[in-house]
Amino acid sequence: MNQREILYYDGACPLCRAEVSRLARLADTQLSLQDIHRLPSDAIDDMPDKTQLLARLHLRREDGTWLTGMAANIQAWQHTPFWWCWKLLDLPLVRFFSYGAYELWLRWRSRKQDRQCDDDHCQPRAPSPSPQLHSARTDKT
Repeated sequence: MNQREILYYDGACPLCRAEVSRLARLADTQLSLQDIHRLPSDAIDDMPDKTQLLARLHLRREDGTWLTGMAANIQAWQHTPFWWCWKLLDLPLVRFFSYGAYELWLRWRSRKQDRQCDDDHCQPRAPSPSPQLHSARTDKT
């Protein structure tokens, strides 16, 4: 049986869903798209935990190895007619900027979605303390 590559994405993220929707329309049949929030109960044993999967894109290759972040994104787009455009992002001189831009986007996304993510983990952001309201009463007696 021919095993496919699987891209794991955050289906609760509107920007992620939009990107994956475009990818789904263009990709060949050798790429499966899996919303992390809809993982089957019999998920793969060596799969990263859900917080790791939510922190950045993950792609499981046919041979069982994992790619994350921009590398996963580039590999997923190799299944489309625009593969060559995405391959350019992995060239040595361009890679520094494309991978750096992806990391900046992850930080922005985690703030926008009210989650705190580091290299491998996402957690809900702690609520900010409520500002103290002071009444400015002036008693003139």
